[in-house]
Amino acid sequence: MPHLTDKPIDVAALLNEARSPTAGAVVLFLGTTREMTDGRQTLALDYEAYGRMAEEKLAELEAEARHRWPLAACLIVHRLGRVPAAEASVAIVVSTPHRREAFAAGQWLIDSLKEQVPSGNANSGPTAPPNGYIQASMMQTFNRDAQRSAP
Repeated sequence: MPHLTDKPIDVAALLNEARSPTAGAVVLFLGTTREMTDGRQTLALDYEAYGRMAEEKLAELEAEARHRWPLAACLIVHRLGRVPAAEASVAIVVSTPHRREAFAAGQWLIDSLKEQVPSGNANSGPTAPPNGYIQASMMQTFNRDAQRSAP
């Protein structure tokens, strides 16, 4: 079952949970806070969620993935609160009998999550995100060195 957490994502626990004697492949995707965005240094992302709505949408994505691929495990975790640079804000772990299915399911899940459970910038719109699920805002500092080296 997908879930939201305000704690750092425990990757080792997720990988252990996804292991199965029926699975020959386990694929992990981590979405992390990148340091540089458009010439500005990002110190952290702050995530808020409309909890029940976000969890329901994540559960729908899991159900669709289970319908499309023979998943032994499907784990989706999205972190809330402040997520510093280089730390994970989302984790997707799938296990399947074969690697091709695991890679396909993992990619479909993160692509669908980005499309259907958007993380909008809290500074550029109304209070609720476009689809009303997860809201993100950036703590950035202007990086003068990056700007000077730009063409």
